[in-house]
Amino acid sequence: MARQASVELRDLQLAADIGTYGPDDVIPDAHVLDLTLTLAPEWVQVLADDMALVFDYDPLIARIDQLARDQHYETQEYLMSRIVAACADYPQITGVDISLRKGPVLQGTGSLGVRLTLGEAELAALRSSRG
Repeated sequence: MARQASVELRDLQLAADIGTYGPDDVIPDAHVLDLTLTLAPEWVQVLADDMALVFDYDPLIARIDQLARDQHYETQEYLMSRIVAACADYPQITGVDISLRKGPVLQGTGSLGVRLTLGEAELAALRSSRG
């Protein structure tokens, strides 16, 4: 099996304002992000305990938080698409698996989400389409 590496972010509650709801609609308590970033193994299997050798994900998390807060969204899909575009700004990232879910959905239970997976070719196409 070939070496593979990833950075995984799980269960991050975003301060996002998503959707338009009527008086009888269930309004979600939370919008939760799961994000797996594929990287070259050299960014994870390092020879020294040195931040310069690893992928610094803190600026990306700050950007995701800013994207979640900066406007009202009608759809989870649009916020998710903006997060993927932010991931594409980092050449170290070669793949993205993202899931954004909200809950509760019905009678105080359940979650409902969307997932998108992009490999190296799809990220390259996204990068080139943005100039």
